[in-house]
Amino acid sequence: MTTPREVFERLSEGITAGRFDELSQLYAENTVVEHPTAIPVSGRIEGREAVHERFVGGSGTTLRLSASDVVVHETTDPEVIVAEYRYTVESSLSGEKTETDNIQVLRVRDGLIVHSRDYHDYLRMAAVQGAVAGLTDAYAQVPPHEPGPVQPRPARLADRKSPLGVFQRLCYGVSDQRWSELPDLYAEVTEVRHPFLPGAPALKSREDLRTHFALAGEIGIRMQATDLVTHQGTDPEVLIGEFAYEGQLGATPFRVNNIFALRVRDGEIVESRDYGDHPALAAATGRLPELLDRVTA
Repeated sequence: MTTPREVFERLSEGITAGRFDELSQLYAENTVVEHPTAIPVSGRIEGREAVHERFVGGSGTTLRLSASDVVVHETTDPEVIVAEYRYTVESSLSGEKTETDNIQVLRVRDGLIVHSRDYHDYLRMAAVQGAVAGLTDAYAQVPPHEPGPVQPRPARLADRKSPLGVFQRLCYGVSDQRWSELPDLYAEVTEVRHPFLPGAPALKSREDLRTHFALAGEIGIRMQATDLVTHQGTDPEVLIGEFAYEGQLGATPFRVNNIFALRVRDGEIVESRDYGDHPALAAATGRLPELLDRVTA
């Protein structure tokens, strides 16, 4: 039986080789592919035929993608893997290149992808194609977000030293604006990266996190974590958590989709890659022009 890892490897190798007309055969007939961080709005594709049209008519016609630095996280669900990797992205029109980070959650059954949630750095991909200038208008034309119900919290959180317990306390701590407490979820020496945020430095200590969360508190945004879905790695220290922040700034509601890849040791985060929809947050807070300037600098 073909394993989820082998299916991902075939997908990655096919994209790198540019065999876009073949790739839909890796997907089930009734597959669902979601793009939670697509810009200016998240996307969803249903069915193998629609996936095929996306591959042969989408960015594959204008971008050359080469994968490297691949890390595949096996999970305790034998159908599910999470893959982190980098793309070298080259525009076939301008010849410009950039590097992007990516993370995908794949569910593979009977050797075929039945569900995939693909988080890519769409902002940098837009920049290499010279398509950033139109994003301000594109976001302005997006219909206002209609907030949905916030997922109820568990009656009891997981053990506070477990990866799940730490992740829950991080999400709900942001929801409750416990900014001064959140740094204590991290080790004294840690490494936290925000791969989709242009120019963001790595946060390498608990004190760095203290400054980070204090700034978040000063902005005054209220957000509630919802739709938490976690994937426990077969490595007991590793947890991948998908979730969204539902928030409001003034009269403007917004939703920011995220996926965090954490390593938790002795109840503290020693490593985290926080992939978030920063353009959506920037658009909601009036900081989109600043973000676009950073990605084109």
